[in-house]
Amino acid sequence: MSNILNEVLSANRDYAASFDKGDLPMPPGRHFAILTCMDARLDPAKYAGLSEGDAHVIRNAGGRASDDAIRSLVISYKLLGTREWFVVHHTDCGMETFTDDIMRDLLGSSLKTASVDETGWHDCCEGPGSAEGKYIDWLTIKDQAQSVLEDVVRIKSHPLVPSDIPVYGYIYDVKSGRLIEVPAATAAGK
Repeated sequence: MSNILNEVLSANRDYAASFDKGDLPMPPGRHFAILTCMDARLDPAKYAGLSEGDAHVIRNAGGRASDDAIRSLVISYKLLGTREWFVVHHTDCGMETFTDDIMRDLLGSSLKTASVDETGWHDCCEGPGSAEGKYIDWLTIKDQAQSVLEDVVRIKSHPLVPSDIPVYGYIYDVKSGRLIEVPAATAAGK
């Protein structure tokens, strides 16, 4: 086994030894959901004051309102009763460091992990690559406030989203830990 696997399984054994959350109900107790980025520097439980069972947290690259994120939000509301949603992007996001074309080119030349330096993204290795990346909208970000606004508008205008669910738009500052409201997004999310 890898060291990481051993560490995870050991941590789980410790957690399970004193686990006392087995009676939590399936619906989130505070009736809200957060759509945010998968970046490891973000801890929604800490920045939003959550405990197990409080809220749904949906994470993907960039915290974007992809079809799958909207699917999860609709399930969160329709079947599990959430009544308010947050879209939280963040400063210094990796999704700002490339474009769809860059990602497609990197995948086309190699499936190995790429590297980045002051001149941009580079493949470390030769092939094999795949052209399949050409068929994916990578939902990259040029401007955080604009992307939060776009995602709130997309969620609010989706035909499966009831009009009475407020959607709030924020940017998490990775340097200070603060949530910074995007007023135009919150206004669009009313």
